[in-house]
This record gives sequence, C-alpha cells and structure tokens, in this order.
Amino acid sequence: MTAEPSASDVFPPTQSPSAPTRRTFIATTSTAGGVLAAGGLAAGTSLLGAEEAAAAEAPPGSRVTLTVNGRRHTVTVDNRTSLLDLLREHLDLTGSKKGCNAGACGACTVLVDGRRVNSCLTLAVRLHGAEVTTIEGLADGDELHPLQQAFIEQDAFQCGYCTPGQIMSGVGCVQEGHTGSEDEIREWMSGNICRCGCYVKIVRAVEQAAADGK
Repeated sequence: MTAEPSASDVFPPTQSPSAPTRRTFIATTSTAGGVLAAGGLAAGTSLLGAEEAAAAEAPPGSRVTLTVNGRRHTVTVDNRTSLLDLLREHLDLTGSKKGCNAGACGACTVLVDGRRVNSCLTLAVRLHGAEVTTIEGLADGDELHPLQQAFIEQDAFQCGYCTPGQIMSGVGCVQEGHTGSEDEIREWMSGNICRCGCYVKIVRAVEQAAADGK
C-alpha cells in the first residue's frame, strides 16, 4: 500500500518573511556603502574647504624695511606682494602706474638702489634694506627734477598715464650714461610704451635733461 504524501511534500515550507533574500541583501549593502562613501566624500570636501579658507585668511607674510623717497618704512606684507602694490596700496604712492602688470609697458618703472626696475615684477620681500625712488621723490620741494621740467617744455606727454614710468626710466637712462645719441636713447628707453605716440618728444626731453646735467 502506497503511503500518502505528507503536507510538507505537497506544499514545501515557505521562507520566513523576516529572512533576507540574496537580492535584498545585495541591494541593501550597496545602498549603505554608497551612503557611507558619499558621507565620507562630503566630510572630506568640508575639511578641504575649511583648510583652504584658513589658508586664504592667513597668507604667509614678512616684515620688510626699506627706504622710499628718503623715508624709512617697515611694513608686513603678503610674500606675494609686488613692489608696485606695496607702493600703491600700503604707502599710498600712486604715481607709479599699473599698466599691463606683466613687465611689458614700463608704466610702473621705479629706481631701486639707482637701477631701473619694473615694480610690478619685483617682489617687495626681496627688497629689505633697499632704497626706492618713485616719481613722487624726484622733485625738490617746488623745484622739479630737470627731466620733469623737460617733459613740460618739450610737451612730451598727452594722456599722461605712462609719463611717471617714462620719466623714471629716463632718469635711469641719463644716470647710466645712455644718452649719446637719439638712437641710443630710443634703445635704452624701448621698454617704456607710450600709446599716444609721443616718442619723438620723449627723446628730446631726455636729451635736454642729459644736457642740463652736464
């Protein structure tokens, strides 16, 4: 006699609703991992942003002592500060102009220890103990420097934006002895651009100042 099948043979036991399936397990762990990764990324980004903000608030700085137009100054500046920005923004000497800010136009020319430099390309922190002369330091009271006077008499400017740099470069040119001819003056003044095209009169003014200085 054949035994009748039991209920468990006809209807196999179903899986408990509380037991996770393989698909549910994979989906759950993937979601959790994504949340943790996103949270870690967000935290890392937040920390990075905080560090960058702190660095931006406190850039590396140095104390610099230098003499400008006969006056001694001690200032604390960002190590990236140019001499031009030191003069204009810290010492309020705005005669030196910011033209190209890349050393190509000469509008920012000043004298450092008697040498012509593009102040926009010169780091202020490298000038500790230096002597700087700007356009504001050329005149002796109400008496203009010979080259300033020559620029007026020769009408060697129009808009005037490049004039401070032209005059400072011209002073350096005379002091260096590069005034033997018009061509020599043009060559040694070639780093200074005049967009108004006053080059002929600028050369004449440098010639006049050189002659007055002899």
